Amino acid sequence: MIPLSILDLARIREGSTAREALDNARDVAVHAERWGYKRIWVAEHHNMPGIASAATSIVITHIAEGTKTIRVGAGGIMLPNHSPYIIAEQFGTLAHLFPGRIDLGLGRAPGTDQLTLRAIRRPPEAAERFPQDVLELQAYFREAEEGQRIQAVPAAGTHVPLWILGSSNFGAVLAAELGLPYSFASHFAPDYLLPALALYRSRFKPSGQLDRPYAMVGVNIVAAETDAEARRLFTTQQMSFTNIFRGARGLSQPPIDDIETYWTEVEKAQVQRMLARSIVGSPATVKAGMQALVEETGADELIIVSDVFDHRKRLRSFELIAEAWFG
Repeated sequence: MIPLSILDLARIREGSTAREALDNARDVAVHAERWGYKRIWVAEHHNMPGIASAATSIVITHIAEGTKTIRVGAGGIMLPNHSPYIIAEQFGTLAHLFPGRIDLGLGRAPGTDQLTLRAIRRPPEAAERFPQDVLELQAYFREAEEGQRIQAVPAAGTHVPLWILGSSNFGAVLAAELGLPYSFASHFAPDYLLPALALYRSRFKPSGQLDRPYAMVGVNIVAAETDAEARRLFTTQQMSFTNIFRGARGLSQPPIDDIETYWTEVEKAQVQRMLARSIVGSPATVKAGMQALVEETGADELIIVSDVFDHRKRLRSFELIAEAWFG
């Protein structure tokens, strides 16, 4: 049975605070550790009122301090927003605080809009240097060489495992060329999933980190006691994606009884395309959907988004998913 992991969006709900979102992410990790999940990641997003994980390395610290064995990491750090040197310092520090438990997933997109990108003080063309920046970052995590004048203290020798994240063919080719594990964001970009995985596997070159391809597939899963209840809980995510198309990125909203009253036909088509690989239902429905996804993709691991409004029901969703998968 392949491993399951969690991508926590650190969503700020209507009527709650950023602190509650961060504590809820930590609570998910505490429970996930007991339920057998392998890792929990948080992602870098900026200028989004509904997401509390902008300072990603700090959020990772908060989660890791509350857990003991589960791997904790970034899914991911948007490297064009940063100096590789600074990221090496941050994640090298995390590796010393939580040995053997830190992952560093790297993305090429800015994780924000162009106006916010200017506030970050990084030029838009920084994304063009992504492959070189990944290599530079990788070098900082190796043992320091004699006479090396620039070291990212305390990163040297920590060998923090790097992942390449992607929602198109670019990341697949880069991950293959560098011999790194690859995580595909099919939880919001399902169209390129199969072509990207095929490219990654066909072009993979073994490296010091990895001797064979390792592909993790992102998937939205909402589980509840019944299919009907799960579909109702899923309306929170459907509304969130609808709001993206409206240019209204707000707080997480409670579920509604009839999603058809919320979106237009055009919005419905757009959202359904982005959420096409979502798995929503009772434990039996969820297990069948997961088995089909793994069979179709050959995934080595699934990383799950369960964007449920109520924290207790989100915990229950992750618990039901684990029970359905691991038995």
